[in-house]
Amino acid sequence: MENNKADEKPKKTAGPADYLANERTFLAWVRTSIALMGFGFVIVKFALFIRQISFVLGDQVRPLPGKGYSAEIGILMVALGALMATLAFVRYRAIDKQLKTNQYFPSQWLSVLVTLSIVIGAILLVIYLLPSL
Repeated sequence: MENNKADEKPKKTAGPADYLANERTFLAWVRTSIALMGFGFVIVKFALFIRQISFVLGDQVRPLPGKGYSAEIGILMVALGALMATLAFVRYRAIDKQLKTNQYFPSQWLSVLVTLSIVIGAILLVIYLLPSL
């Protein structure tokens, strides 16, 4: 088959909409990382709150079931949020560079990493919460 120049589409250069879409995506990842860090902070503080209430009420309440890993889980969530923000920035800069050179290659590594982290975290939380039923 003969390659016809009429069949070839001209390369589209990146415009303002592409750069703005990249920035919106980056900001969405940042919002998600802030939510994870906030959730981790709440987990840590809630565990501290429960401990303080148990101490104040003394023998009036029975101890809550659980292994007491809330602080570690919360700190892990905060760390995951910070890691996500860092990786989001790296991805934002890489896509910006690709747009400038008209060589955009989609990548899903950040999405896969975050999805795997959340699924693994959910499985660990289910295992953690099962004995307390």
